[in-house]
Amino acid sequence: MADAEAAHGDLTDKLAAGVGDRGITLAYGDKQTIDGVDIIPVAFVSYGFGGTQGSPKLGDGGGGGGVAIPLGAYVGGADGVRFRPNTIAALAVAIPVISTLGWAISRVIKAAK
Repeated sequence: MADAEAAHGDLTDKLAAGVGDRGITLAYGDKQTIDGVDIIPVAFVSYGFGGTQGSPKLGDGGGGGGVAIPLGAYVGGADGVRFRPNTIAALAVAIPVISTLGWAISRVIKAAK
């Protein structure tokens, strides 16, 4: 049992050690040059992991996951560097926000009657 506990501790330590190295490098991609134009992609990145040490009857477990949503890119040009948003990602984020706002307004109107 002590060996299993040490193995869990080692795995957790290894996973946690790599988190500090990620940071901003996950959100900003490597600079690309396409037709003489410099582009730096930008994304929203989130991830997590966890684990548990269960009883001998239930066992041990763990898992992790993550998401990366492309927000847009910084594009260099004659007029300087500009951020060009990813329209599809903006719409995907806006739809639930607008739906929730509409629902909240309808609740306020119903309450005012």
